[in-house]
Amino acid sequence: MQFAKRMEQFGEGVFSELLTLKREKEAQGVQVIDLSVGTPNIPPVENIRRTLAEAAEDPRQYIYAISDTSELQQAVAQWYSRRYGVTLNPETQVVSLLGSQEGLTHIALSIADPGDTVLVPDPCYPAFSCGPMMAGARLAWMPLKKENDYLIDFDTIPEEDAKAAKLMVVSYPNNPTASVAPDWFYEKLIAFAKKYDIIVLHDNAYSELVFDGKICGSFLRFPGAAEVGVEFNSLSKTYGMAGARVGFCVGNEQVVSMLKQLKSNMDYGMFLPIQKAAAEAITGDQSCVVRTRAAYEKRRDILCEAFDKLGWHFEKPAATMFAWAQIPAKYGDDDRHFSRELVEKAGVLVTPGSAFGPSGKGHVRMALVQDEEALQEAAQRMSKTSIFTK
Repeated sequence: MQFAKRMEQFGEGVFSELLTLKREKEAQGVQVIDLSVGTPNIPPVENIRRTLAEAAEDPRQYIYAISDTSELQQAVAQWYSRRYGVTLNPETQVVSLLGSQEGLTHIALSIADPGDTVLVPDPCYPAFSCGPMMAGARLAWMPLKKENDYLIDFDTIPEEDAKAAKLMVVSYPNNPTASVAPDWFYEKLIAFAKKYDIIVLHDNAYSELVFDGKICGSFLRFPGAAEVGVEFNSLSKTYGMAGARVGFCVGNEQVVSMLKQLKSNMDYGMFLPIQKAAAEAITGDQSCVVRTRAAYEKRRDILCEAFDKLGWHFEKPAATMFAWAQIPAKYGDDDRHFSRELVEKAGVLVTPGSAFGPSGKGHVRMALVQDEEALQEAAQRMSKTSIFTK
């Protein structure tokens, strides 16, 4: 058998590797505390589940959806108006995604031809780079440095890359670094995109998981944003609908139209009962969002304080459901070795930072997806090892 050369660019996905490692330890009788994959353990609230269940009982709902229902389009427009102060045309500026990752891996196919340049943050969520790679594009990394608060430094992007780029991916609040971007950053981003005629894809999946009383908005609220790009949003973390696979691409009409056209050749739309549940989530009682945010903030505090006592010092994340930490100095920058030691000696699974790009080396990402007792147990287990001794 012969396979596509493009597959030579892709190894096994990091989360598949971690799952294999987890199963090996569990086969040995170890109960692994999994802080690797950002799979939320806070389920959707009752009204969302009820809406989904009632719709799923209706035999008429099992036809092909083909496209988004008017109900869902209107709900997204209403959501963006109420929550972000952004006006959207529900028919031309909204398209659903079968989860943000589906959209992230496919949108480059509608923008970039083989050999075209795509600007990608480093480190980044793997789909940001895998999607352009699938399209045959050339990746131009934009390093996110701690001294710059993990913000893209537009002034350091090589002129030749800026001129060549057709698409750039931006994500704040950021996965994996958990940083948040100030208003001036977006103003500079829009000016940069206009200067070089670059389409912006802004991933806004964590805008509701911002802590310490702060509020995060939408890229599209800034003047000129809809002229240069789109925003991706997701119901996975905020509403606990990760397994239902619900995301949206909103903003620039041309970009949305091309993505709709591409998707019409790839899928038959989102399952109609899930469309109804998604509409209920974003238009119904929003107190669940407040409770979810509070739960993640409390988990953040417990994890950071417990690990700090171990001698593992890192900044409290300002947002998201992740913590980004430099590994102990004795491991150098070998984050994969450190991650394996952590699961072997303490039964705690984290994601090596190098899985997120070249600049992630020497770091790990931890997901706040376990309850408070499990986080404290993780710290207790780690304290009994030699991992954090010099």
